[in-house]
Amino acid sequence: MKMLCRCLLFVCILVVVGCSSSPRKYHAPPVKTELSDPIMVIAQLREQLSQWHGTPYHYGGMDLNGIDCSGFVYRTFFDRFAISLPRTTKAQTTYGTRIDVDDLQPGDLVFFKTGSGENGLHVGIYDSDRAFIHASTGKGVMRSSLDNIYWQKVFWQARRL
Repeated sequence: MKMLCRCLLFVCILVVVGCSSSPRKYHAPPVKTELSDPIMVIAQLREQLSQWHGTPYHYGGMDLNGIDCSGFVYRTFFDRFAISLPRTTKAQTTYGTRIDVDDLQPGDLVFFKTGSGENGLHVGIYDSDRAFIHASTGKGVMRSSLDNIYWQKVFWQARRL
């Protein structure tokens, strides 16, 4: 009888422990804005630019103390669109589909062969009105025009994610 009570007690403990659950922490995912909605993309890019504008260029940097061009692109897509891109400009050139400069839409990546920086490449994000946001080596995070003679001369390719 004592043995039966112990067995029943053991089974009851197993059932109670098996049915309990530990509290789970909920982590809200980043807000995801569809890249197919140009108005929302422009709004998110403008907000990102507002937050980062003037942040100095720092090779390998990833925060408001200093950031490089591919780091700014990486952070923008992760923070604003919940999209994880590679960290380097060279690796980012392999993502998405190559498109013509005349077909640019907000959120497309624009690449330049500047001859400076890692592999002589530079990357930015097209927003609207033939302009893009990027981390410039000389002026930090800013918005520039694709119609600027310098950017026209060094433009290499555009890619859509």
